[in-house]
Amino acid sequence: MTDAPALPPEDHAAGDAPPPGGRVRRIAHLDMDAFYASVELLRYPQLKGLPVVIGGGGRESHEALLAEYGGDRAAVPVVAFPRLGDYVGRGVITTATYPARKFGVGSAMGMMKAARLCPQALLLPVDFAEYRRFSRRFKDIILSIAPLMEDRGVDEVYIDFTDVPGGQRQGGRALARLIQKSIHDDTGLTCSVGVAPNKLIAKMASEFNKPNGISIVHEDDLQSVIWPLACRKINGVGPKAEAKLLAHGIETIGQLAERPRDWLMQHFGRSTGAWLHETSWGRDDRPVVTESEPVSMSRETTFDRDLHAVRDRAELGRIFTDLCVRVAEDLRRKGYMGKTIGIKLRFDDFKIATRDQTIDGYTQDAAAIRRAAGQCLKRVPLDRRLRLLGVRVGNLLPEEAARAAESTAPAEPAAGGVGTNAVLF
Repeated sequence: MTDAPALPPEDHAAGDAPPPGGRVRRIAHLDMDAFYASVELLRYPQLKGLPVVIGGGGRESHEALLAEYGGDRAAVPVVAFPRLGDYVGRGVITTATYPARKFGVGSAMGMMKAARLCPQALLLPVDFAEYRRFSRRFKDIILSIAPLMEDRGVDEVYIDFTDVPGGQRQGGRALARLIQKSIHDDTGLTCSVGVAPNKLIAKMASEFNKPNGISIVHEDDLQSVIWPLACRKINGVGPKAEAKLLAHGIETIGQLAERPRDWLMQHFGRSTGAWLHETSWGRDDRPVVTESEPVSMSRETTFDRDLHAVRDRAELGRIFTDLCVRVAEDLRRKGYMGKTIGIKLRFDDFKIATRDQTIDGYTQDAAAIRRAAGQCLKRVPLDRRLRLLGVRVGNLLPEEAARAAESTAPAEPAAGGVGTNAVLF
């Protein structure tokens, strides 16, 4: 085993002494550093150290740019890349390099807003196929070292270090270094790792020392390391919950821990209040789940211009149908069927409306999805222009299990053309 990675990180270690009493539960959260942007920098090394934004479309113009240089990405001069300041459209940022983030540019931010913050940033289109390829590579490396891994998306995983060789050394630091180095050696990418007694704290710890860092937290570090953090650092505490906590004078996790469980349940509801109490005391018994089924599948699109439900009915109908077809194709390709159909709308004032309904049987048929989604549309006032439209299918089962469940139920409507009747557009 190599003691240090090729690019040694500045380690943050809370309570790094070996735990007394032998083996203890050690869970790691591994998060790739600016993953999409880092993959692009491998392909475009001339952009390293520069502010770069990924997102906003532009795939065709980018392919034309590559063609000018014979497809050699590394040969494209920096001055040839489009600038964010010249962008016009409705796109959203997928991610940005760390130099761009220093200007306040971040994921899910509108491109036009980002252009005001960092007009000099260079613009690249999203390439999900390439990101998925690198995602499979780094996860295969992890599995070859530590087989208990929970996939949490394209760029992050949980890993159970407890019984893996090196997983107890220095609180898990030795194994984290090995994984970190192995990923870098194979892919050229860096990652940050937090190792703690459970998923909750490991997730927080992986953010302590980005990029390319390792953070170790032990059980007795709760008060010194976790309690001083803002409540927003808890995965699951969003802006609304944070605002409500602040209204009660609760800024830090330690202040949250001071509130009695009953008080939290009274002010935040039984379930949320109990969860906040357990979380503030660092309690989390969730296991690392090596296999899981998707909860839902969805497709959505943000329009180039705001669309009106009446005046742009034909265009909206075409987009709506296409979303239903694509969701149905996703279900068939991945082998799932669902019976809860939903829609998502974002209006020109950025307010969001969602509706869903559960149909009688499981389906992966585009026509059935469109009919149910159309019924959902009827329950939404369409008196404002639309900025985004999405279709979702939930309550999923693997196709074989779904068909078995439907064996005594009426047959699913035959697949065919996706009509436009019985919907508002």
